[in-house]
Amino acid sequence: MAALSEDNQGSAVVGQQRSAKGRAPRIVIVGGGFGGLACASKLGGAPIDVTLIDRRNHNLFQPLLYQIATAILSPADISEPLRRTLGRTDNVEVVLAEVIDIDAQRKAVITRDGAPIEYDTLVIASGSVDNYLGHDEWKMHAPGLKTNRDARKVRETLLLAFERAELALDPQERKKLLTFVVVGGGPTGVELAGAIAELGSFLIRRDFRNISLNELNIILVEAGSGILSGFDKKLADYALKRLAARGVDVRLNTPVEAISEGDVTAGGRSIPAGCIIWGAGVRATPVAEWLGVKPARGGRVPVESDLRARGFDDIYVMGDAALVEDEDGNPLPALAQVAKQQGKYLGRKLRAEAEGKSRNAAFRFRNRGITAVVGRNDAVFQSGRLMLTGRPAWWLWAIVHVYLLVNFEKRLLVSVQWMWTFLTGQRNARIIDDSD
Repeated sequence: MAALSEDNQGSAVVGQQRSAKGRAPRIVIVGGGFGGLACASKLGGAPIDVTLIDRRNHNLFQPLLYQIATAILSPADISEPLRRTLGRTDNVEVVLAEVIDIDAQRKAVITRDGAPIEYDTLVIASGSVDNYLGHDEWKMHAPGLKTNRDARKVRETLLLAFERAELALDPQERKKLLTFVVVGGGPTGVELAGAIAELGSFLIRRDFRNISLNELNIILVEAGSGILSGFDKKLADYALKRLAARGVDVRLNTPVEAISEGDVTAGGRSIPAGCIIWGAGVRATPVAEWLGVKPARGGRVPVESDLRARGFDDIYVMGDAALVEDEDGNPLPALAQVAKQQGKYLGRKLRAEAEGKSRNAAFRFRNRGITAVVGRNDAVFQSGRLMLTGRPAWWLWAIVHVYLLVNFEKRLLVSVQWMWTFLTGQRNARIIDDSD
């Protein structure tokens, strides 16, 4: 853990003196994603001071980033300023800063550029980052989808590949430009591959004159023996067939060995590509390192049944950064519904404690089901024994994702955009920035 300078030590002492003089307890929340925002919202109006810290000024609906990348939606459709969401609650403040460490001894959050931010109770909901399996150098050639910037970069790379292929005279160069490689057969990879196939079909049929559909080559590479490993095999097999019907070349048992500019080596074969996208998993932000504890699988921090970090009385961890097990002892997945339920639970718990009430019930996850989109009007959905495919699964996916958006305005915007795309096939967010 980082040590505080003498000036910062003085700041921490002053904060402790203010606490002793009777100021309201301060709860600091690190991360304004699903979990952090849900927790802060539940604490609005409580007799405590709440500080939410995030390096972005907005809440981002990450499950729909692939639709930014494939020109269905615009970044503003799935992003909402945190100050707007929390601005109505006088006891909640938002701080734009990047957290780099936690000083648990002095109860302070260390940020990159600002003074330490003191806390009485700390909630860490900092989420996850792309996991490049020990090859972080691959990121510059194969971006993932964690931010709006990532999605815009992928979108512009895709669109530029089509523009350059339209002008290419060399058949080999055109073949490379129209080859798109998605790494990872989880929901993100499947949704990306299907969406790129539809984007390519639309662009070639409607916008371009010198390239043909049979030149479009979308490759999904997966190191395992199947895609959608968290789903029932019947659903995974269905998704595999539907991707093939859309022209996606799914290569199983094909681990990635190297990635360079415009080239992927997977399964011992070199694949020249116009765009490479990473969707092969995530790992927690370095919370374990901040707290000085041994990380569990995926860099997660083990927590108690009430989401308290093991070994700490005043620090809670939730969302993608926390290792929480279900009733069968299996880790809960890194899903939006998990983080949101944990945020609501922890907000209610901390609010009750601040109001002098007892709330000792353990967190219990209620699974609302898992879903993945294969393409327009086609998806898979699973909740317990209930399994849906095709159009019913797609409509259910759409309803769930609209519901999870942060407010009515975003729900309306996204619903209208989806309806327009569904009826016409149009992709309206096809903007290439001049600077790129």
